[in-house]
Amino acid sequence: MLLEVQNVHAGYGAGPSILQGLSMAVEKGQSYCIIGPNGAGKSTLLKVICGLLHPRQGQVLFKGNPIHTLRTDQILMQGISFVPQDRSLFPDMTVRENLRMGGYILKDRKEVERRIDAVYELFPLLKERGNQLAKTLSGGQQQMLAIGRSMVLRPEIIMLDEPSLGLAPKIARQIFDSIQFLKQGGMTVLLVEQNARLGLKSADWGFVLDLGKMSFDGPADSILADERIQELYLGRQKPPRGGETA
Repeated sequence: MLLEVQNVHAGYGAGPSILQGLSMAVEKGQSYCIIGPNGAGKSTLLKVICGLLHPRQGQVLFKGNPIHTLRTDQILMQGISFVPQDRSLFPDMTVRENLRMGGYILKDRKEVERRIDAVYELFPLLKERGNQLAKTLSGGQQQMLAIGRSMVLRPEIIMLDEPSLGLAPKIARQIFDSIQFLKQGGMTVLLVEQNARLGLKSADWGFVLDLGKMSFDGPADSILADERIQELYLGRQKPPRGGETA
């Protein structure tokens, strides 16, 4: 396994544990979608993996080596990138400057520029906006920039927290098209997505979290077809009675 989370308990400050003995495994080159109700621990899990939050118990292994005691920047250098909900851009820097910041740990500046050009191939709109300040971009463009910046280091795993949050459906689909491109390029994708159907349709495997534990996992298409999951997490609409129309 490329990444393993083993019996992790984690929470914030002196509060109760949000994750309560959660375990999961991620294979190289696959895409995964994590779903579950609010408060299930989805975002907390990503924060534990990337080092923003250290587990109270349990461990996280990357290529068989423990990383749960490392700093976030050390985990990034290992090959795990995280795109948070707020995107964390530098608003008063240009698009290209933000992309350069994605490669700040690389010493070869020419290589950084080559990698930025590769990002532009995936997101041509970013090239058009290269000299524009990040804060002037639309929500969808900012999400593209956040993903593009994370790509500059060419991570083995890219984690995205709610990539479609606040985006129009058309723009959200464009973002998920780009995520598919990342997978085709060999990256392992791990995402938390509030639009569970959209997220699962783009993934190979699904994880269902509830109350800080792994409730269910399996092939994404099987989860989409599972009546229990539809009723509990996917908001399945019951057909109208007696021929009534909506």
